[in-house]
Amino acid sequence: MRKKVFVSGCFDLLHSGHIAFLQEAASYGDLYVALGSDATVYELKGRLPVNSEAERLYMMQHIDCVKEAFISSGSGMLDFARELREVQPDLFVVNEDGNTPQKENLCRELGIDYIVLHRRPHASLPARSTTALRAVEQMPYRIDLAGGWLDQPFVSQLYPGPVLTISLEPTIPFNERSGMATSTRNSALELWGPKLPPGDPEKLAKILFRYDNPPGKQPVSGSQDAIGIAMPGLNRAYYDGDYWPVRIEPVRDELTLQFIERALYLIPLGPREEGYNPLAERRISREGAKALADAAESCWEAILRHDLAGFGAAVRQSFEAQIAMFPCMVNDMVQDLIRRYQDVALGWKLSGAGGGGYLILVADEPITNAVQVIIRRGLD
Repeated sequence: MRKKVFVSGCFDLLHSGHIAFLQEAASYGDLYVALGSDATVYELKGRLPVNSEAERLYMMQHIDCVKEAFISSGSGMLDFARELREVQPDLFVVNEDGNTPQKENLCRELGIDYIVLHRRPHASLPARSTTALRAVEQMPYRIDLAGGWLDQPFVSQLYPGPVLTISLEPTIPFNERSGMATSTRNSALELWGPKLPPGDPEKLAKILFRYDNPPGKQPVSGSQDAIGIAMPGLNRAYYDGDYWPVRIEPVRDELTLQFIERALYLIPLGPREEGYNPLAERRISREGAKALADAAESCWEAILRHDLAGFGAAVRQSFEAQIAMFPCMVNDMVQDLIRRYQDVALGWKLSGAGGGGYLILVADEPITNAVQVIIRRGLD
């Protein structure tokens, strides 16, 4: 008897990358496809799909390698849980950027084999992603490598220091509330449309920060988000008790950017849960702010030296300084995941303010089933 294989996803703007993934999944047995509803796509991505759930279902039902397709009845990252229990598959298949601990844990609970595939285009066709096909996805994202929280005056007033950010090409569709500056990015899309306008990057960052924080808004979004989106490459923004840094030092050196790209690996965690509040418990002190600033300085120096071990150690120290002041950033699932990778990674942190998103690893060898990023070089 052929095995049952289960996959889930949005599958909007169906392209060759989708077909290659479906065909590889179907090589394991009869393929069942759970499609995210329009409401779920909006919940996770912050936008409706281009093609409605009815259109996406029609196309999926007419792909030869698909035995059965249906719209998932639930919501959130595990919107397919009811259908998964009903189908009772032998295998659940995902690709790297669809791989999350929640999916793996659910499969373990139900006794389903969990398989992670690597993105591969078919034959000589170019690699495709829905993100690359959507004009709206030309707007960058950002990662903060070290020093996060120092862009908030209630931290840097106690001790000044830098926040290190990199601007990212939108090569994968990062979920809303994943610590990748998606809310500020949405403001940029509202302000400028599908991509950044020409102009001085630091001035654009200031415009975006002010637009994202109109008078009276609370809490104020940290300016590292606007800087990371508008300013390409690596940037060191130095904060001393105000929302905007006293200076920004950019790095555009190609070898340095390649050094960072080769070292970073992202493990998806899914978006933050509703009601998540990293400020629910604060243990902020001058000593804690100094530890965070010192770790960020060490990270900056290690990157400029291309010192991989020092880079990893400083990222880890920065993260430890963050959670010492904001313990609600992590939960048991995150701690378990860190323990899983601590023997193969040199350093780790959570994207943004934690609570979901991505576990970011610094490593000297490839991390299985992880996502890698591309740092934005240009200004368009």
